[in-house]
Amino acid sequence: MAQGTVQVTHTGTSRWRRRTGEYASLAAALEAAGDGDVLTIAPGTYRENLVVQRAVTLRGPEGSPGSVRIAPVDGVPLTVRASAVVQDLHVEGQDAAAPALLVEEGTPELTDLRIMTRSAAGIEVRGGARPTVRRCTVDNPAGIGIAVVDGGGGVFEECEVVAAAQSGVAVRGGGRPRLERCRVHHTSGAGLSATGENSSLEAVGCEVYEIRGSGVQVTTRATAHLTDCDVHRTTADGVTLDTDAVLTLADSRIHDIPENAVDLRSRSVLTLTRTTVREFGRNGLSVWDPGTRVDANQCEIFDSTGDYPAVWISDGATAVLESCRVHDVPDALFVLDRGSRADVVDSDLTQVRNTAVSVSDGATAQLDDCRIRDAATGAWFRDHGSGGTLSGCTIDGTQTGVIVTKGADPTIERCSVTSPAEAGFYVSAGGRGSFLNCRVTGSGGYGFHVIDGCRATLRKCRTERCARKGYEFTDGAPGASDGGAIVEDCTSDESAGVRPTAALETAVQTADRSPGLLGSIPGQRTTEQEPLLAPLPEPDKPTRTSKAVLGELDALVGLESVKREVRALIDMIEVGRRRQEAGLKAASVRRHLVFTGSPGTGKTTVARLYGEILASLGVLEKGHLVEVSRVDLVGEHIGSTAIRTQEAFDRARGGVLFIDEAYALSPEDSGRDFGREAIDTLVKLMEDHREAVVVIVAGYTTEMERFLSVNPGVASRFSRTITFGDYGPEELLRIVEQQAEEHEYRLGPGTGEALLKYFTAIPKGPAFGNGRTARQTFEAMVERHAGRVAQLVEANTDDLTLLYPEDLPELP
Repeated sequence: MAQGTVQVTHTGTSRWRRRTGEYASLAAALEAAGDGDVLTIAPGTYRENLVVQRAVTLRGPEGSPGSVRIAPVDGVPLTVRASAVVQDLHVEGQDAAAPALLVEEGTPELTDLRIMTRSAAGIEVRGGARPTVRRCTVDNPAGIGIAVVDGGGGVFEECEVVAAAQSGVAVRGGGRPRLERCRVHHTSGAGLSATGENSSLEAVGCEVYEIRGSGVQVTTRATAHLTDCDVHRTTADGVTLDTDAVLTLADSRIHDIPENAVDLRSRSVLTLTRTTVREFGRNGLSVWDPGTRVDANQCEIFDSTGDYPAVWISDGATAVLESCRVHDVPDALFVLDRGSRADVVDSDLTQVRNTAVSVSDGATAQLDDCRIRDAATGAWFRDHGSGGTLSGCTIDGTQTGVIVTKGADPTIERCSVTSPAEAGFYVSAGGRGSFLNCRVTGSGGYGFHVIDGCRATLRKCRTERCARKGYEFTDGAPGASDGGAIVEDCTSDESAGVRPTAALETAVQTADRSPGLLGSIPGQRTTEQEPLLAPLPEPDKPTRTSKAVLGELDALVGLESVKREVRALIDMIEVGRRRQEAGLKAASVRRHLVFTGSPGTGKTTVARLYGEILASLGVLEKGHLVEVSRVDLVGEHIGSTAIRTQEAFDRARGGVLFIDEAYALSPEDSGRDFGREAIDTLVKLMEDHREAVVVIVAGYTTEMERFLSVNPGVASRFSRTITFGDYGPEELLRIVEQQAEEHEYRLGPGTGEALLKYFTAIPKGPAFGNGRTARQTFEAMVERHAGRVAQLVEANTDDLTLLYPEDLPELP
């Protein structure tokens, strides 16, 4: 067949009637062909505008793919208006106002076409056309890759858009294509775009990447269904929905997105199933506006590369997450603005650098049977009108489990907080909240810490192994008519039921129904009678003399070097006072101190006594102790830390501000941490009000040395460092003896020697509690003694009081 000719095989009703003809032009061949004829085009370039109006087969020669070029000067190179078969052609267009390949009618089959063009669209399907397009490639750096418009449809299988100046695939005007195993990349608009009412796009097994814009864009009442698709490496959002758009995304992967992985607005609805969202620069899911909704099931959102929440819900939007995982992100879930709501069921929020769940500005969050682990804060209900419910959730390995502030009022029920560094539940600044059947175990600080007289309600809660206290209430007695927590049937392992002080009897609403704040624990004796309720102030209580307070200091076990340091400091202050009275100059004595040493070595006790001594000398007005830690000073957004630090300082006016584990304000990997703001605020307050408050910072020796070395402004404010050494075995024995005497027990023959051996052999790791270890040992001995004596039919006084070596617990 000569080059530039078209061979037409005309079909007939029987094989012997078939005939073949050759034509000099494509137009002539198409004019002569009838339905079913095969037109084989010789290699060459054809400058014709072809229109296929019969059900023919139009193809290039076998064995020479790409050898036939349809390349007219202008207009549409190839128009199909019938159920024809077109294959193995190379189509080129130059008209910016027309497509390169236009399919207007029928159900044609277009196979192995290469469209390299600078047209309005590489392929355009319109009207009632329903083509099947297989293994076709579109390269159109001047317009749209594939456009399906005005009711068009069809199936695109294993096709590829290698470049487009606008959208890779654009659907509008009621178009309804289906894409199977297609690839769309290097476009300057959206990878896949559907817009307009009745427009719908379905994609299965497709990949969208290297997009200068959004990967998938669905707007203005259009719908889309994506299954087993990949969207990655875009410059804008991965998926964008706007104005009543509807998208179903199943078994897909969205990743390597510099902006929002998925962004929804204006009443759009997204259904996510078994989909992963990772490596995003802003939000994984960004949900805005009333009526906008996300339903995610069995999805995973992780590996944020930016500093934004993984899931952002605002302006009245709703998100539902069920059986999902969110991890390795700065913040997991932010819900803000009245009407916004998040419902999270059976999901995991882990490895969160800041807050797992944050609720503010009147929003609501409902979490059921969720697991929060390794976060700075488990959940934070921030302000008035913000609330919701946490039900059956576990929170493990956080700094603080749940924070409630500024009028927020959530319901927390059947939740457990394990191993928080600072507090299990923290309520301040007018926060409220109802806590029912909640549990805190192994807190490095408090179990429940309620300050500022907040009206939180605690019912049937339990704390165990909390380093400071199970329950701490300040600036408002529990149940008081003018503020304070309401506490009913709550228990702790630190007390067998402490009664409120006489001053509180009429204030605690539950006093008539229970023996105190904490109900009794069966089988456990009280070993520390330190009240869990802060007593009401007694303004008429006489101040003890410095001699009396120093006597209490001297009575403490051990701490000889500490006692010498404190006495020397007190002597300096006392002599300075006398010199001033005599009209002489007094040496300037900085009263702020650094306490270093292990937990349980008496730092808090000495700080309390120090304040009382200064008050007795007239140096401080009150001498009271306000104990705080990082959770009391550091907020989670700019500006809140300064406010909280100022509030703590104000509470300590006239007394001592004791900052435990102060080095936590300046972590080695500080990043975006707001601890520096607390330090800067504190330094300024210490300078501006140097006579009003004494500040003592405390913590482990090595960590405090680092803290002072990296904060010269802090170091310059302190006069001296007092080191609290670890207790030796003999001193620990004396503490146990004091505990025994206080609780009417005695050490039996050989028990003292056994305790010395026990305290010598006990591991002295970082968790070693010193004085606390001695008290815990005594408590364990009392429990084992009770188990032994309970088996006796009759027990005399010696049986009931003597502790023997066999009552010692096993070494940890």
